Amino acid sequence: MKKTSIVARDPYGSFPLDGLLQITSPREPKDFDSFWQQAYQQALGIPLNYHLKDTGYQQNGWSLFDLSFQSTDSIWIGGWLLVPTSGVVKNVLVIGHGYSGREGPDFDLPFNDAVLYFPCCRGISKSAMQPFSSDPYWHVVHNIDKKHKYIIRGCVEDIWLSVSVLAHLYPEFSTHIGLLGISFSGGVGTLAVAFDKRIAKAHFNVPTFGHYALRLKFCTQGSGRSVQDFYRKAPYTLLRTLPYFDASLAAKRVRVPVHFALALRDPVVTPPGQFSIYNQITSDKKLFVLEAGHDVYPNMQVQQQALLNELQTFFS
Repeated sequence: MKKTSIVARDPYGSFPLDGLLQITSPREPKDFDSFWQQAYQQALGIPLNYHLKDTGYQQNGWSLFDLSFQSTDSIWIGGWLLVPTSGVVKNVLVIGHGYSGREGPDFDLPFNDAVLYFPCCRGISKSAMQPFSSDPYWHVVHNIDKKHKYIIRGCVEDIWLSVSVLAHLYPEFSTHIGLLGISFSGGVGTLAVAFDKRIAKAHFNVPTFGHYALRLKFCTQGSGRSVQDFYRKAPYTLLRTLPYFDASLAAKRVRVPVHFALALRDPVVTPPGQFSIYNQITSDKKLFVLEAGHDVYPNMQVQQQALLNELQTFFS
């Protein structure tokens, strides 16, 4: 990290943009690539097994389907599929969720000519199951002492297999599927995109899992606090695993256009971590600066609408 100050006025205050834009990435494991390439090949080696059911419900020009599939470790992942009721499908998008999960699909997104899939990663919302906790504090540290069994690896595999299912259902889009991730799924999504050439474009909103050293340093109210608590109890154990799941390191491998929405202030995902991911992208990238993330602020609705307008153009 360069010497430019990135200190906020208070633990959860705004960070200066010029400092955020100079954050680099931490040291990476020598076998970072081989670890993830092996995980990717193992995930894609699983026979495709999914269930698709028409619910009969329609809203805003979409028909709603339940779509579940078998992921790695024989885990079933639940989700919702929105299919346009008319017109020609021009895009297929996987849309992730934050650590709070989701109650259902978002019918208000500006992608009326696209198929939208909303999977829930293992342990969360429609994919809640034992032995995983749906509480972010415990979910993020599940098997964190075992890099091959760490739950975040499984969540990345859930995204890859979501892409596999959509590629099977819509083979004409099998090599250019889009991905949108926010917070939790922004970090998981970055890890997924780095090693999956079938994903052609991505958007990440206040992504987590960036720069493991800074995640352990800066104040946070989010899942990062759980990681910090674990680190205080077993620092060496955690540092044997955490670098493999650093989204800023994965960002160096991304070769597709990426749109980012990053916050200057965020009590849940520290902004230095968010910008560490953006700064390592060498492919085409676009930045939308949010005044705040994971918080309510006066200009929020205006910014959110402007962001949606940009995304509609980006994914068109």
